Amino acid sequence: MALLGGTLAGCSSKGSSADSNGDSGKLSIVFYPNESAKDYLASRNELKAKLEKATGKKVEIKTTTDYNVAIEAISSGKAQMAFMGADGYIKARHLNKAVEPLLTESGPDGTFKGASYRSYLMVPEKDADNYKKDGKYSIENVKGKKISFVSASSTSGYAVPTYEIQKEFKLKNKDSFAESGKFFSKVLYGNSHPGSAVNLLKGDVDVAAFDDIDLTPFMKVTEGSYSKPGSKFTVRDNAAAPFTDFHGKSVVNISVLPVQNGPLAVNTKTLSEKDRNAIAKLFTSKEVANDPKLFAKDGSKQAALFHKKGAKSQLLKVDDNWYKPTHDLIGQ
Repeated sequence: MALLGGTLAGCSSKGSSADSNGDSGKLSIVFYPNESAKDYLASRNELKAKLEKATGKKVEIKTTTDYNVAIEAISSGKAQMAFMGADGYIKARHLNKAVEPLLTESGPDGTFKGASYRSYLMVPEKDADNYKKDGKYSIENVKGKKISFVSASSTSGYAVPTYEIQKEFKLKNKDSFAESGKFFSKVLYGNSHPGSAVNLLKGDVDVAAFDDIDLTPFMKVTEGSYSKPGSKFTVRDNAAAPFTDFHGKSVVNISVLPVQNGPLAVNTKTLSEKDRNAIAKLFTSKEVANDPKLFAKDGSKQAALFHKKGAKSQLLKVDDNWYKPTHDLIGQ
């Protein structure tokens, strides 16, 4: 794996073995492209500081431009921790059973109830009425359209919306979704949630998949709600790159589905049990739950790694059993 200035720029080889540095005095954590963006710098640095406090070790942040790089890094042990979505975690665990979830974000009441976010299929505002059937929004007309996904390893930007499409059209599998000229006339990948949204705003596609949490710093609901199909999402007037050319432009969601919150995952072969326990103890505390650099309030303009959807929002210890619904969803 090529390491460029703390950024993972290439993929490592698959395998379950790695040089164990669980007790070497340092550890590394890898991030998906979404959370690798500059907007999350302050939150990443705060997470680093808390990890160093918990373990007494020097922590290295590794950012990526590709989901698969993060998946390979945690599965191979090149990174000891990863901030992941549920789909990516399961793919990493499929490569190496030493990958386990350690923590996930709670629901608004501080429990696993409502421990989810939202996946959307979005269309331009001007075309929204073309996706109605009997007065209600429907995905029936997405066949043959140009579509943007986030990544084939994204939970909310691929796995969940394609599952809905597969079910709607009663298809045996998803094989026809990934490439242009099959189910869709054209398939693009944004490589991040903002990237997928920009593909739609630019007019390169008719439909785009992305989630709510990664777009909060850039877009807001101006009609409807986050959980209601047919709601209008508008680019904020002060939205930073890559949205600077689209201020005030709106899109409409024709589908909204819940997605299990992703884990802070660990490679148990390269991160010691002592460190895992210390991290879990600090990160499930009020100190972390009340840290505004780590938990941003729902709808906040400030990007943070976690979301304060209620006064009791916190991180919870989690194990692989909790992710059974997503295991079933992606068949791994």
